[in-house]
Amino acid sequence: MKNLDNKTAWITGAGSGIGRALALAMHKEGMQLILSGRKRNKLEETKALLDDPLTATILVLDLEQHDELEATLNQQKELLSRVDILVNNAGISQRSLTKDTQFSVYKRLMDINYLGTVKLSLHMLDAFTKKGSGHFVNISSSAGKFGVPLRTGYSASKFALHGFFEGLRAELKDTTIGITMVCPGFINTDISKNALTADGKAQGTMDQAQANGMKPAQLSAIVIRSIKANKAEVLVGGFKETKLAVWVSRIFPSVFRKIIANSAVT
Repeated sequence: MKNLDNKTAWITGAGSGIGRALALAMHKEGMQLILSGRKRNKLEETKALLDDPLTATILVLDLEQHDELEATLNQQKELLSRVDILVNNAGISQRSLTKDTQFSVYKRLMDINYLGTVKLSLHMLDAFTKKGSGHFVNISSSAGKFGVPLRTGYSASKFALHGFFEGLRAELKDTTIGITMVCPGFINTDISKNALTADGKAQGTMDQAQANGMKPAQLSAIVIRSIKANKAEVLVGGFKETKLAVWVSRIFPSVFRKIIANSAVT
């Protein structure tokens, strides 16, 4: 999709962080926007930052509430038919040892990061199929490429996304529907502040690595270039935490297991 001007992008998790940065960047490309998230006030803040706020529509969604999500999507079929790009960005992370973590935390991570995203994507797949074109952009993580301590549930939810969309990609080989998997390393957002701890409460503090991470605007520029180039997958972030880590995990898995077991990942 080389030309994004006048195309419509639907961005989940658009109220802050990567989602907000993507909204601003896509708006600069001349795109119409649908901004989704749980908190209307945060979405309104994002909309107000646009040069022309009238080009954006707000649609409040909670990926964890699957029945409500289904009802909302069924009511928005006309809106869905306008979408050219679905950016699956909404999600939540984790910071807790497996042995201490309540099962409800794992369920919530899968309900939001995986199942909610799949439910939304199934509706958009139907719309894209009827339209004859479309593009899924999935903001995954380097933790979706290899398991990471303190993030077992988060990694599992991102692994699941890769499995789903890689299988879907194979099914869509004879169509013009594209899929781009974006795997960021440390990005300077509040994801670690909002990460679930062992009892399901938010961590409330920012990890040092997150604080030193890439700015969301930098990531957004890379994502837009990747959409235009129809890239299947893009690794984004510091060289060590993304490209090198993925390469070592594939080529020297036993070595990587020792490295990740002894690494500081906070």
